[in-house]
Amino acid sequence: MKVVLFCGGEGMRIREHSGPIPKPMVCIGYRPILWHVMKYYAHHGHKDFILCLGHGADHIKDYFVNYDETVSNDFVMTNGGKVDLLASDIHDWRITFVDTGLDASVGERLMAVKPYLEGEKVFLANYADGVTDAPLDQMIQFREMNDKAAVFVAVAPNYTSHVIQTAEDGSVTAVKHVTEMGMRINGGFFVLSSRVFDYMRAGEELLHEPFQRMVAARDVSAYIHEGFWACMDTFKEKRMLDDIHNMGAAPWEVWSTPEMNGDGLPTSVSRIAAAS
Repeated sequence: MKVVLFCGGEGMRIREHSGPIPKPMVCIGYRPILWHVMKYYAHHGHKDFILCLGHGADHIKDYFVNYDETVSNDFVMTNGGKVDLLASDIHDWRITFVDTGLDASVGERLMAVKPYLEGEKVFLANYADGVTDAPLDQMIQFREMNDKAAVFVAVAPNYTSHVIQTAEDGSVTAVKHVTEMGMRINGGFFVLSSRVFDYMRAGEELLHEPFQRMVAARDVSAYIHEGFWACMDTFKEKRMLDDIHNMGAAPWEVWSTPEMNGDGLPTSVSRIAAAS
């Protein structure tokens, strides 16, 4: 499936720390969060990307046009400069770069790339500023089973805020962390039918009027995910993701999780044992 990535916004809440670099290009470890999002989809077999560009488009284009595989991949250098990669990231990715406007909304950006989705009955979409270990294949199957125009991953918010409950006289009856309230938010990972365009009008924001029409038509569902999810709206959230990544066990890096065989052992271990 094609993957539409909305990476043209300014990211105002993190901009004071990222400067002119667009939010999707803010790094976690060696790579921009945009790369982490794309790597997640590529791991699940979806490697045909459409980037909806706007603010900082030149940074995104330059990054991929001049992509340096040696930054985060092992390699062997011989003859004073000949590089032989031991691994590769994006050799089989197809990336379409589309300028969708500096001030366009997500809905307007999606409408702008509609011609590039011709013939796609179902496609994937993402805000390009969050990471998760959600089972993408199951999300796709969930949409197919329910035959909805749209499905999005619903996650518990990772806010640090507390919610209070009060009586009529204003006295506080309960103080709970927001994660204890059973609340769910849109995690920004979408599985969309081409039917979503039937609900859209020019100039509208995707989650406003179009989604309200889908809700009224009962044509949208939420896929509940209890596992890891985090976005990078603020510098504090970036630091949190950096800390998790630096510990070497980032949950969203599903591509690094060993493939298990029927005996509960990593497949790579089984192959080595069979070879010996």
